Amino acid sequence: MHMADALISPAVGGTMWAATVGITAYSIKKIQDDDLSDKMIPLMGVMGAFVFAAQMINFSIPGTGSSGHLGGGLLLSALLGPYAGFLTMASILLIQALFFADGGLLAYGCNVFNLGFYTCFIAYPLIYKRFMRKGYAPARIFWASLIAAIIGLQLGAFSVVLETMFSGKTELPFGTFVALMQPIHLAIGIVEGLATAAVVGFVWKARPEIMEGHAQAAGAVSIKKVITGLAVAAIIIGGVFSWFASTHPDGLEWSMFKTAGTEELEAPEGIYQTMSDIQGKTAFLPDYNFKATENNIEKTNAAESETEEASWPAVSSGTSLAGLAGGILTLALAAATGFFINMLKKRKNAAGIA
Repeated sequence: MHMADALISPAVGGTMWAATVGITAYSIKKIQDDDLSDKMIPLMGVMGAFVFAAQMINFSIPGTGSSGHLGGGLLLSALLGPYAGFLTMASILLIQALFFADGGLLAYGCNVFNLGFYTCFIAYPLIYKRFMRKGYAPARIFWASLIAAIIGLQLGAFSVVLETMFSGKTELPFGTFVALMQPIHLAIGIVEGLATAAVVGFVWKARPEIMEGHAQAAGAVSIKKVITGLAVAAIIIGGVFSWFASTHPDGLEWSMFKTAGTEELEAPEGIYQTMSDIQGKTAFLPDYNFKATENNIEKTNAAESETEEASWPAVSSGTSLAGLAGGILTLALAAATGFFINMLKKRKNAAGIA
């Protein structure tokens, strides 16, 4: 559900950028007030790397010709809390946009809002946590994860439709577009809910003190074990399992094709070209693979003309490198965000004492 720049107007893009900056500042302040533990900083980084890797794996949706991938916002909130979860999601999407050209830079605010705000600040506190008021249990984890993930993704998908409508994208009429976006993302939301329940259930059984609200008291050994497990999972998923990603268009691209007959809209000149030029310079592994040269493109086209379907799994050193590099970059940025917040808090406390 990563939106490209061509889907939104500069006014909508700017508004959503402002909203994202505001929510980011609010999240930083709340984490400062809640006293972020030093033990949570590496967990933010590793969880960011894990979700980055998980987002690389598109799964096919039977009978549709479409695919989907995990969002991860609810999972981040469940383990880190809504504020650290939102900041980690913002880090993931920034790395994806800058270095892998996944999602537009003008649309960055939209993507953070659609994938981060609804899950972290609506689905998690209003639905997931309500299920957990009486304590964690396997059945509660399952239903809380499933329902919260579905609602969070439905809100995000509807937000995409609204953003294109307010941007005046007549190629995507509201009625048709929303009638396609919501059902396909319902299917994706079910898979996301099941995956979230599985990961949360595993962590809860292994180290229940890690769950949001209890991580401050977690012991160094237990944190280390969970971080190691998640890091290993991120490496395996990003480096190997990413080869098995579905080649079908994702839910957004599928809905666009069914609505407008194309998976991409043509972007006009001006700010769109500027943002595209920036991504062209920063994205060293666009679309999670090596940059294609003219010779490579000709060879690829010739090979594809000889076979109707591309080989699967798509074993690719470029994809593996993208998974590993993206995980490392996301880990570094998310962890750096945590260190920055802690530094601000220590300076504030020192100034208060003085």
